Amino acid sequence: MDKKSTLYIVATPIGNLSDISSRALEVLKSVDMILCEDTRVTRKLLNHFEIKKPTQSYHHHSSLSKIESIVDILRNGSSLALVSDAGTPGIADPGGKLVQAVVKQLPDVKIEPIPGASAIMSALSISGFAADSFVFMGWPPHKKGRETFFRKLTEEARVVVFYESVHRIKKALTSMIEVCSERQIVVGRELTKKFETIYRGTVQDVIDAMPDDEIRGEFVVVLDRIK
Repeated sequence: MDKKSTLYIVATPIGNLSDISSRALEVLKSVDMILCEDTRVTRKLLNHFEIKKPTQSYHHHSSLSKIESIVDILRNGSSLALVSDAGTPGIADPGGKLVQAVVKQLPDVKIEPIPGASAIMSALSISGFAADSFVFMGWPPHKKGRETFFRKLTEEARVVVFYESVHRIKKALTSMIEVCSERQIVVGRELTKKFETIYRGTVQDVIDAMPDDEIRGEFVVVLDRIK
């Protein structure tokens, strides 16, 4: 490598653009290229802050050859920023695979975290639960393994956090009634956005509080620990 390369792992807002840090903006302005989960989503963020940098997609479906091409860019001395559509890369997204490849193939490349928004931490912070110890379970499987996922909730004594989509949130809550109906939960919808909504109570309380008509947004579910 002719010059020192850096891979920045940059957290971006989960909704409210004002939540981005000044350090994150400085990094996005300084790198040679920005790796994006969805270039269209990231372009809206960059346009808002008048940042003109080339972008390249990197997501769940990216091939091993894409990872190798990114490694080659770093090997040639460029600095890159990795962002997801929202929140902190590497958490329930493929950022970890890229970091692992860079660590293995380019040990001299600096990998620098630029911290910021996280839906997990945002939900935990307003839950009111004793979250000195918790487990993040990602997204429930769509089909195979879904029943097992919710059954594991009964075996986990710590606070549990997981994501769920708008299309499956009610189905997820129904599954939770069968295994942990007495435990308290907090469900955050559209956190930091205009229509942010927080539901609290038992699983049945949350189901009753949700509207019967179309629900929009993504959800973070926090299940209190076993007491």
